[in-house]
Amino acid sequence: MARKRVAILISGRGSNMVALIEAAKDATFPAEIALVVSNEPAAGGLERASASGIATAVVDHRPFGKDRAAFERALQAAIEPHAIDLICLAGFMRLLTPWFIAQWPKRLLNIHPALLPAFKGLDTHARALAAGVKQHGATVHFVVPEMDSGPIIAQETVPVLPNDTEATLAARVLAAEHRIYPLALRLVAEGRVRVADNRCLVDGVLVAPAGSAKPA
Repeated sequence: MARKRVAILISGRGSNMVALIEAAKDATFPAEIALVVSNEPAAGGLERASASGIATAVVDHRPFGKDRAAFERALQAAIEPHAIDLICLAGFMRLLTPWFIAQWPKRLLNIHPALLPAFKGLDTHARALAAGVKQHGATVHFVVPEMDSGPIIAQETVPVLPNDTEATLAARVLAAEHRIYPLALRLVAEGRVRVADNRCLVDGVLVAPAGSAKPA
């Protein structure tokens, strides 16, 4: 079976991008990273991708002002020549419109630093600490028009320790992100994920909801 061609969208250093690139270096991995695109010309991840021999492109959002549709048409035009099968968002700090999402149904993945559906949006670690939760974590999900609400492909739970700060908790969650994003991409690329009623089944088994997993 041919490896799936993947584009990664970034806005910054691209640490999750690097995790995906490293996983894809294994010849048995079912996906190859064919393109990295950033909306930030100075994103550190672009240089890291180039150093791995991966094609890169920049679609700066600023010239488009508030015209999100025009920006996304330019983004789509940058992706299309590369025969991309799947897109992974890795710290891509732009909300995508329903039009763009519709171009990639069940082929657009995102990673979120929380156990969705809890703590959607930004500042997840501070909010988790403020809420006093005992478990936090990371989620990979398909992207749908409603933010951070798509079917969950994979999650990993980490404990929240009594002396945690935002920084220590973020570091523990980031390590989990780097484990589950390559796993989720592998499952999707191998065709092992099916969506039914806005829930993912992996090999026919419903993905367990947050809170049912054991702490890492």
